[in-house]
Amino acid sequence: MKIELQKVSIEEKHILRHLLELYQYDFSEFDLEDVNESGLYGYTYLDHYWTEEGRYPFLFRVGGKVAGFALIRQVGMTDSNDAIYSVAEFFVMKKYRRTGVGRDVAFRLFDMFKGSWKIAEMEENRPAQEFWRKTIKEYTKANFKEIQEADWDGPIQIFRTR
Repeated sequence: MKIELQKVSIEEKHILRHLLELYQYDFSEFDLEDVNESGLYGYTYLDHYWTEEGRYPFLFRVGGKVAGFALIRQVGMTDSNDAIYSVAEFFVMKKYRRTGVGRDVAFRLFDMFKGSWKIAEMEENRPAQEFWRKTIKEYTKANFKEIQEADWDGPIQIFRTR
C-alpha cells in the first residue's frame, strides 16, 4: 500500500476544506456541534494554516486517492529551546481506518517534526485515545507520559522525538 504525505498547497486548500466537513461530521458525535444555516460546520482556523507561522497542513493519499489529513501546530518552546508540536486535527477516511495508514502517517509526522509533542484527546473520544496511545507507545517504545491538565477534558500524551 503506497501512502503519500504532502503539505497542502494554497491551490489544494479546497480539498482540505471539504475533508474538514467530513471530519467535523464524524467528530460531532463527541463535541455535539451543529452545522450553520448553510449546512456546513466551517473550520475557523483553516486560513491560518497559510497565514501564520507554526501551522502545517498535510493531506495523505493511498494509492493516489485522498485518504485523510493532519493539521500540525507548533504550540510553544520548552525550557531547553525545543519546539513543542501538537496534532490539532487528524482524520483518516473510514475506508482506510484500521489498515495502518494512520499509524504510518503519524510516524512520518513525528519523524518530520523533531522536538517535544503534546497530543490531546477529548474524554468522550475513546477511539482517538485508543489510536494515539497505541501509536505513541509503539513509536516511542513506551517512552511517553500521559497527563491531565486543568484546562482540557481528556488525556494528553507527551513525548520527544529526535
